[in-house]
Amino acid sequence: MRKFHLIATAAFGLEGVVAAELRRMGYEVETENGRVRFCGTMADIARCNLWLRVADRLLIEVGSFKATSFEELFEGVRALPWEEYIPKEGCFPVSGKAVASQLMSVPDCQAITKKAIVERLKQKYPVAWFEEAGETYKLEVGLLKDVATLTLDCSGAGLHRRGYRPLTAQAPLRETLAAALVLLCRWHPDRTLWDPMCGSGTIPIEAALIGRNIAPGLNRTFAAEDWRWLDKDVFRQARAQALEAIDRERELHIMGTDIDERVLSTARFHAKSAKVEKDIHIQCQPLSEMRTSREYGFIVCNPPYGERMGQIREAEKLYREMAKVFATLPTWGKNVITSYPNFERVYGRRADRRRKLYNGKLQCQYYQYLGPRPPWLDQARQAAAQSDD
Repeated sequence: MRKFHLIATAAFGLEGVVAAELRRMGYEVETENGRVRFCGTMADIARCNLWLRVADRLLIEVGSFKATSFEELFEGVRALPWEEYIPKEGCFPVSGKAVASQLMSVPDCQAITKKAIVERLKQKYPVAWFEEAGETYKLEVGLLKDVATLTLDCSGAGLHRRGYRPLTAQAPLRETLAAALVLLCRWHPDRTLWDPMCGSGTIPIEAALIGRNIAPGLNRTFAAEDWRWLDKDVFRQARAQALEAIDRERELHIMGTDIDERVLSTARFHAKSAKVEKDIHIQCQPLSEMRTSREYGFIVCNPPYGERMGQIREAEKLYREMAKVFATLPTWGKNVITSYPNFERVYGRRADRRRKLYNGKLQCQYYQYLGPRPPWLDQARQAAAQSDD
């Protein structure tokens, strides 16, 4: 069975979350800045594309080597077995990036990489010109500290493209980051999750997908599905297995509220597109009216950051109100992502945990205020320990 060196790329600060996802799926991983490496088969390419919630893309590493000159880059690329990946009719655009390397001209690196691949493929296919009229094999040459890494993109559109959000409300949160916020807060589907500033609904929807064990890529396609050398059955089988894995019996308690009815109509549309509209209670409600009799829940929210000078005072006012309202829920965990640097001072309490994350290119902190453990968790753990005895 053919094995591949695979890379799941990740936004800064989320590499550990992606690594944990892969470990839960049974893979041995190596974590680096911005990427998690592991090995897998064709079936694993399908499975990981469907199931990874936080990764940005899934790549095949074709090869890597030291390259401090254009000659080294050309010879290193030409030595790789491109004929195993690209058929004669294949379209193979090359993108590039370079960091802390002697070869910093990305356009030149792209052109040399393309030329070297063509020269290699000419040894396999007796043609003078490649028309590239077939399926696409998107390649990247990345140089980091004088090491060139050549990769093939298995995903196509980024994995945050779940297929349920064709519409976009103001200041969207990527689906991959929203899923990470839910996973990082250690929410369990048996407990309530509430986003009181849900906007277009991304956090509640991602929570519902997690709670129902719905594969996030179930309603989209991937670049690798078009590759003629990849067994088409692997994606068909992976989707069939994902459908069987859905938990259709669990009762979920997920709430999304906001003061803007216009974005809530978008949230309802997205929830319906994701087929989780029955799992989320979406309601127009100001933060000040946040009330519940439920205990031991989780608040996860992405409030306005106040990036512009005129918005800072409004953001600070909101953060003070959040502190007042959240204090009425002493058994709940509170989890807030914001780029505002003085959030803890305005909120009035230092976070129990904080993690640097990026919302797009905007550097943020994820502030986590941990709630108490529900007593029934300890009771369940004690009962399990006694049964083992």
